[in-house]
Amino acid sequence: MSSDTHEAVVQKLIDLYHMLVCHNGFGEMSVDIRILKRGQKEVIIRCGKQYRFVVDTPGQGAEREEWLTNWKHDEEEEQEE
Repeated sequence: MSSDTHEAVVQKLIDLYHMLVCHNGFGEMSVDIRILKRGQKEVIIRCGKQYRFVVDTPGQGAEREEWLTNWKHDEEEEQEE
């Protein structure tokens, strides 16, 4: 089974958020994350439809810390712009 990327999940969340904010009425979005086998997680975004992603879980120890550091770094760059 091939996995989706974290960037694809985040981009879908951003797209749906913009759609909800620009919508003239009520909107609702929810996110569920479930643990799967083989070091993966299932991310389900509900916003009118369901969007299902399977992503690899960042490893433990140094690999996980590197992933978190890179993610925070990306957020800081966006805030500076």
